[in-house]
Amino acid sequence: MKQREGRPGQKKTSGPSGESRRDDRAGRPPKPVAQPAASREAAVPAAVVRPLMTRSGERPTERVPVILESLGAGDFHLIDSGNGEKLEQYGPYRIIRPEAQALWRPSLAPPVWEKVDAAFTGDTDEEGAGRWRFPKEALGETWPLNLLGVDFLGRFTSFRHVGVFPEQIVHWSWMKEQVEKAGRPLKVLNLFGYTGVASLVAAAAGAEVTHVDASKKAIGWARENQALGRMEKLPIRWICEDAMKFILREERRGSQYDIILTDPPKFGRGPNGEVWHLFEHLPLMLDVCREILSPKAVGLVLTAYSIRASFYSIHELMRETMRGAGGVVESGELVIREAGTDGKTQGRALSTSLFSRWVPK
Repeated sequence: MKQREGRPGQKKTSGPSGESRRDDRAGRPPKPVAQPAASREAAVPAAVVRPLMTRSGERPTERVPVILESLGAGDFHLIDSGNGEKLEQYGPYRIIRPEAQALWRPSLAPPVWEKVDAAFTGDTDEEGAGRWRFPKEALGETWPLNLLGVDFLGRFTSFRHVGVFPEQIVHWSWMKEQVEKAGRPLKVLNLFGYTGVASLVAAAAGAEVTHVDASKKAIGWARENQALGRMEKLPIRWICEDAMKFILREERRGSQYDIILTDPPKFGRGPNGEVWHLFEHLPLMLDVCREILSPKAVGLVLTAYSIRASFYSIHELMRETMRGAGGVVESGELVIREAGTDGKTQGRALSTSLFSRWVPK
């Protein structure tokens, strides 16, 4: 399915496939009309259906709850939030976007919020399209940004996102560290890879990367980002395909990866009509991911956006999936802390998503 554009135009993303990350990323399909269960299942390719493995042994130890916090990084920081919106800095631009979890009042005075370069208006639902308003002057479609030393393009999409989910920097920093200290080229699989920032971070650190997203627009954007940073020679395979189909094929081939990042959407459709429903298909996706982890795997990272669930639901699923593998499962939330206009004045923490991460020790 198409992969988190949450994942060009959240992260729709991929169903057993992999459309862009969140449910409102670029190029995602409109919100689905409710269908009978039978018709939904008929839309999923037969190849997707395989029984879950029977796992034995002890479940991994656990660390909960874990809050992974970012104060911003590179060209991004969260300035303020409140009244269902967030005020952010992306490079030279100050931007306002909807944020349902900002239940409080803004900390900063109205004049600060009024001096913005762009504001997203229209449908505030995660799967709804809208438009951008430019109070000062019309801005170009793209502009350069940098995170963790990687250059990429920001873009004003109709699904409110701009091409990166900066809260993910905590996972990317962890991955970068693992790759750099491994002493060998690690193989990284980035499912629902969206615009490729994580893939470029991993490859620049020395990993061999396979990037999968079902959205042609997202893959095209990722290649633009690679060219912008003059990173064309880095070992990255760009795969435009349904994520579930891809990993099932990798399982049959006996392919293995040292790190797997998976950032599935709540709902998505693949290029051939494949349907993805997070609560129906996530157990199988994780099950297959475990089968393609290498014997010396470094980690399996799952992030979930825009779902009504406790992090404990994906935490316990991850522990069951990794039964008998040893190691630790740590789960909780990703949050971004307000940093004020100067990028340094700490304020409230804004929750962005749930995560669960298995590591060997």
